[in-house]
Amino acid sequence: MEIRDPEPDEAERIQEVVDSSMTTSFRLSPGQIDAITDEQLSDEAVADKIDDDETVLLVAETGEDIEGEAIAGFVEGRLSDDGEWGEINWLFVDPEHRGHGIGTALYEAAADALRDRGVDHVCVTVLEANTEGHQFVEQFGLEHEADRRVEIAEESFVKYVYSDPDADLDLPTDETEEDAEAEEFPETERSDGQLTATTDGGETVYVARDEEESGTAAPFYAAYEDADFSEQFGFYCANCGSLDISLDNMDRLECGDCGNSHASRSGESYDDSYL
Repeated sequence: MEIRDPEPDEAERIQEVVDSSMTTSFRLSPGQIDAITDEQLSDEAVADKIDDDETVLLVAETGEDIEGEAIAGFVEGRLSDDGEWGEINWLFVDPEHRGHGIGTALYEAAADALRDRGVDHVCVTVLEANTEGHQFVEQFGLEHEADRRVEIAEESFVKYVYSDPDADLDLPTDETEEDAEAEEFPETERSDGQLTATTDGGETVYVARDEEESGTAAPFYAAYEDADFSEQFGFYCANCGSLDISLDNMDRLECGDCGNSHASRSGESYDDSYL
């Protein structure tokens, strides 16, 4: 395996690696994956990033090609505006090549490249939808220190920011974790550490963040009448904050306020395997 700088004409293969990795490992729709790939890693975007002195791009090339494709992984990093931090913001490994240490090699090479450019600390950002990516980052001793809301392809996503817990610097993020949560869960509050919403009649319900159903605009979450999550009230729409959610006999959810909808089993084609 060789870690090297990419060439502009390799953008198409990088896009293939990113697309297959996200399809396998991210809780995102095909449309969201295509939009992210098209915006972040188009032919023009890759060429611009290669020429950008503030950006680190590296690919992993294997000696055993699969269908003639040697590039098996990709990583992108950048320098913070103040030059104090380096940030690794994308890391992907082709599912056919996983389990051979490629992700680790890419992470270490990108971190070294950022330090060679003068930074003392490196953080990593991981999309919230990438569950296994969080576990991968944590094996390097990094901890979830903050959240950042980012706009990609005209859609809002949350990235978790991981860093060395001993680093005594302000993280390169524009939002606090509370700010990101407020945007991700509109019309909610915190009550004794739990996320709550209020019905039109003034009743408090409890939102279960780990009971998520996909939606066309944003996820739905189960809502309960009690803090122990024993009596379900219904569902909460993360797109607009409404609790006016209908459920038909086909298990299809629809928000009465914004039209956000969920078709039963729409997310079952994705799994969480990663590196």
